[in-house]
Amino acid sequence: MSDPSSASGPSSSSGPSSPTGTVRFSERLYVPWWWGLAALVVTGVVGYEISLSAHRSAWGYLGYVGTAVLCALVLWSMSRTQVTVTADGELSAAKARLPRAVIGRAATIPATAKSAALGRQLDPAAFLVHRAWVKTMVLLVLDDPDDPTPYWLVSTRRPAELLKALGVPDAAEAVTAPDEGTASDEDRRSGSD
Repeated sequence: MSDPSSASGPSSSSGPSSPTGTVRFSERLYVPWWWGLAALVVTGVVGYEISLSAHRSAWGYLGYVGTAVLCALVLWSMSRTQVTVTADGELSAAKARLPRAVIGRAATIPATAKSAALGRQLDPAAFLVHRAWVKTMVLLVLDDPDDPTPYWLVSTRRPAELLKALGVPDAAEAVTAPDEGTASDEDRRSGSD
């Protein structure tokens, strides 16, 4: 069972790696570097406003420090999400665990299809680990009749590596071009003249 809120059982260990083995794949979903620059701008503007309201006293400059600490905490908390796969094939995304045995099929969701996967095509019962600043995702369809969750959507910058670590083929890559040995419609029409 892949219940993300489950607090018991072997699949709910609290560490980044499982006690049964080593980590095959690990990725922390950091915010983009330029968000730090935006945080500096916010710190400057808000700190300046606070120092003006305090009539430029020594207490007013604490606004810079407080805003900088607040921005740093926000960026740090947004960058805490980690996606790992252990040697036994267990996926850990955020605080949820998913054993390899319940994954039926998987596919990479490219950036061009992400809005559709999260919008009109999203099943409300699906489990999401979505970070807006990460462009690609993986879709993990579950094959567990006891679990009401039909699939997981997990943000990752390295979807091919994640699926390889899980040992699941990418269904998006399985779609191949038609065999070269078969004649196309145009070849058939030109050959019948």
